[in-house]
Amino acid sequence: AQLEQLYIEMLLLDDDELVTTTLVIYPSAMEDFNFYLNFHGLAEDDLLAHQYDGIYQLASFHPEYTFADAPLDDAANYTNRSPYPMIHILRESSIDEALDRYGNPDDIPAANMAFARKKGAAYMQQLRDSCF
Repeated sequence: AQLEQLYIEMLLLDDDELVTTTLVIYPSAMEDFNFYLNFHGLAEDDLLAHQYDGIYQLASFHPEYTFADAPLDDAANYTNRSPYPMIHILRESSIDEALDRYGNPDDIPAANMAFARKKGAAYMQQLRDSCF
Protein backbone atom coordinates (compact mmCIF):
# COMPACT_ATOMS: atom_id res chain seq x y z
CA ALA A 1 0.00 0.00 0.00
CA GLN A 2 2.86 2.38 0.78
CA LEU A 3 4.56 1.69 -2.55
CA GLU A 4 1.22 2.10 -4.29
CA GLN A 5 0.83 5.55 -2.72
CA LEU A 6 4.20 6.59 -4.15
CA TYR A 7 3.15 5.38 -7.58
CA ILE A 8 -0.15 7.28 -7.34
CA GLU A 9 1.79 10.46 -6.54
CA MET A 10 4.01 9.92 -9.58
CA LEU A 11 0.90 9.51 -11.73
CA LEU A 12 -0.41 12.81 -10.34
CA LEU A 13 2.90 14.45 -11.25
CA ASP A 14 2.55 12.95 -14.74
CA ASP A 15 -0.82 14.65 -15.08
CA ASP A 16 0.38 18.15 -14.14
CA GLU A 17 3.74 19.38 -15.42
CA LEU A 18 3.42 22.49 -13.23
CA VAL A 19 3.69 20.38 -10.09
CA THR A 20 7.37 19.61 -9.65
CA THR A 21 7.50 17.96 -6.25
CA THR A 22 5.41 16.12 -3.71
CA LEU A 23 5.83 14.54 -0.30
CA VAL A 24 4.47 11.19 0.78
CA ILE A 25 4.41 11.22 4.57
CA TYR A 26 4.03 8.11 6.72
CA PRO A 27 3.02 9.45 10.16
CA SER A 28 2.19 6.06 11.65
CA ALA A 29 4.48 3.72 9.76
CA MET A 30 8.17 2.92 9.37
CA GLU A 31 9.29 4.23 12.72
CA ASP A 32 12.28 1.88 12.62
CA PHE A 33 15.00 3.56 10.54
CA ASN A 34 16.43 0.30 9.13
CA PHE A 35 12.95 -0.81 8.04
CA TYR A 36 12.51 2.60 6.41
CA LEU A 37 15.84 2.27 4.57
CA ASN A 38 14.73 -1.10 3.21
CA PHE A 39 11.44 0.45 2.12
CA HIS A 40 13.31 3.29 0.40
CA GLY A 41 15.32 0.67 -1.51
CA LEU A 42 12.08 -0.98 -2.61
CA ALA A 43 10.72 2.42 -3.62
CA GLU A 44 13.82 3.02 -5.78
CA ASP A 45 13.30 -0.39 -7.40
CA ASP A 46 9.63 0.45 -7.97
CA LEU A 47 10.59 3.75 -9.59
CA LEU A 48 12.76 1.80 -12.06
CA ALA A 49 10.07 -0.81 -12.63
CA HIS A 50 7.62 1.94 -13.63
CA GLN A 51 10.24 3.42 -15.97
CA TYR A 52 10.52 6.68 -14.03
CA ASP A 53 14.32 6.64 -13.89
CA GLY A 54 15.50 10.04 -15.11
CA ILE A 55 12.03 11.51 -14.67
CA TYR A 56 11.60 11.48 -10.89
CA GLN A 57 14.04 11.27 -8.02
CA LEU A 58 13.33 10.09 -4.50
CA ALA A 59 14.80 11.85 -1.50
CA SER A 60 14.53 10.27 1.92
CA PHE A 61 13.77 11.83 5.28
CA HIS A 62 13.23 10.13 8.62
CA PRO A 63 13.15 11.21 12.29
CA GLU A 64 16.17 9.01 13.04
CA TYR A 65 18.07 9.59 9.78
CA THR A 66 21.76 8.89 10.19
CA PHE A 67 24.30 9.09 7.40
CA ALA A 68 26.49 6.02 6.92
CA ASP A 69 29.54 6.18 9.18
CA ALA A 70 28.20 9.28 10.96
CA PRO A 71 27.78 9.33 14.74
CA LEU A 72 24.16 9.35 15.91
CA ASP A 73 24.64 12.76 17.51
CA ASP A 74 26.16 14.42 14.42
CA ALA A 75 24.15 17.58 13.77
CA ALA A 76 24.57 16.97 10.02
CA ASN A 77 22.11 14.07 10.29
CA TYR A 78 19.38 16.67 10.80
CA THR A 79 19.68 17.74 7.16
CA ASN A 80 17.68 14.57 6.42
CA ARG A 81 15.70 14.27 9.64
CA SER A 82 12.02 15.08 9.58
CA PRO A 83 9.08 14.90 11.97
CA TYR A 84 7.81 11.73 10.24
CA PRO A 85 9.19 9.19 7.80
CA MET A 86 8.66 10.55 4.29
CA ILE A 87 9.69 10.25 0.68
CA HIS A 88 10.14 13.43 -1.32
CA ILE A 89 9.43 12.90 -5.03
CA LEU A 90 11.13 15.48 -7.23
CA ARG A 91 10.80 16.02 -10.95
CA GLU A 92 14.37 15.68 -12.28
CA SER A 93 13.92 18.43 -14.89
CA SER A 94 13.13 20.92 -12.11
CA ILE A 95 16.21 19.78 -10.19
CA ASP A 96 18.33 20.34 -13.29
CA GLU A 97 16.89 23.85 -13.72
CA ALA A 98 17.58 24.74 -10.08
CA LEU A 99 21.11 23.35 -10.22
CA ASP A 100 21.83 25.34 -13.38
CA ARG A 101 21.08 28.51 -11.40
CA TYR A 102 23.28 27.53 -8.45
CA GLY A 103 26.98 28.22 -8.85
CA ASN A 104 28.37 25.00 -7.39
CA PRO A 105 25.61 22.44 -6.92
CA ASP A 106 28.03 19.78 -5.70
CA ASP A 107 28.71 22.03 -2.70
CA ILE A 108 25.07 22.07 -1.52
CA PRO A 109 25.14 18.96 0.72
CA ALA A 110 28.44 19.94 2.33
CA ALA A 111 27.18 23.50 2.93
CA ASN A 112 23.99 22.16 4.54
CA MET A 113 26.00 19.82 6.76
CA ALA A 114 28.42 22.59 7.74
CA PHE A 115 25.49 24.85 8.64
CA ALA A 116 23.94 22.11 10.80
CA ARG A 117 27.22 21.41 12.55
CA LYS A 118 27.79 25.12 13.19
CA LYS A 119 24.34 25.43 14.76
CA GLY A 120 24.74 22.19 16.72
CA ALA A 121 22.59 19.14 17.26
CA ALA A 122 20.50 20.72 20.04
CA TYR A 123 19.52 23.65 17.80
CA MET A 124 18.75 21.38 14.85
CA GLN A 125 16.66 19.06 17.01
CA GLN A 126 14.76 22.03 18.43
CA LEU A 127 14.14 23.30 14.91
CA ARG A 128 12.74 19.94 13.80
CA ASP A 129 10.73 19.48 16.98
CA SER A 130 9.13 22.90 16.48
CA CYS A 131 7.24 21.33 13.58
CA PHE A 132 5.03 19.65 16.14
